[in-house]
Amino acid sequence: MKTHTGEKPFKCEICSEKFTESCSLKIHLIIHNGGKLFKCEICSKQLSRSDHLRSHLRVHTGEKPFKCEICSKQFSQSSNLIKHRMTHKSNKSFKCKICSRKYSLYNNLRKHLRVHTRDKSFNCNVCSKQFRHSDRLRRHLIIHTGRKSVKCEICSKQFSRSDSLRNHLKVHTGEKLFKCEICSKEFTSSSNLTIHMRIHTGEKPFKCKICLKNFSRSNNLRTHLRVHTGDKPFKCEICCKQFSKSRGLNNHLKIHSSLSNVKFVQTNLCNLMV
Repeated sequence: MKTHTGEKPFKCEICSEKFTESCSLKIHLIIHNGGKLFKCEICSKQLSRSDHLRSHLRVHTGEKPFKCEICSKQFSQSSNLIKHRMTHKSNKSFKCKICSRKYSLYNNLRKHLRVHTRDKSFNCNVCSKQFRHSDRLRRHLIIHTGRKSVKCEICSKQFSRSDSLRNHLKVHTGEKLFKCEICSKEFTSSSNLTIHMRIHTGEKPFKCKICLKNFSRSNNLRTHLRVHTGDKPFKCEICCKQFSKSRGLNNHLKIHSSLSNVKFVQTNLCNLMV
């Protein structure tokens, strides 16, 4: 009944804030005592309330229960959804001086500017991978736990985060929700968009330690390293010749295909002459 009457008989002796229930007062007192009783098992962050811990865990799991009614974009925190709703308003007074893109929130403009400045100030302590945003780093950290608790029901592939599964499902559905802010090209996953953005920014974060050549993609660096190591993992099953790139093997196989066609023609001609 206190909820309806507005009665708040439980008062904090430190800051005089009042509460309707004694349990609410007890939770509040933890803040003054500096107590952080709830610890995240993934990143070891400590929080003062269990509901804050539950909310924090969504950063790692990728769970996004708050959905925008206009564009269906989902969020892990209700506060982020409230901020997002403002982007649908026509008033976009914050303009990027580099690409002229406009935003309704200054914070969104500030985040966007990192695309142009290549600022990646959030580093993973495990693998040294860098991120532009703290939430991306927090989501990344769950990879190092090795836990893969979510599974694709179509192809049985397993993932450590539910958002990774959602992105993966777009491979099956063909849905493309990630759009380049510069050229408007669309992608099925945020990782593909990140790789694409390097075309515009010129960023090449993967460096060969032997010749110092830089690459925009990690797989391009791996392929390049074979130049130094001499590794040739692609082998022709016909003549056993080996190649450092799959493209080289594919081009080589055309030679065998052409020779087979020549032999087939020669055999038919001989049969006709008999």
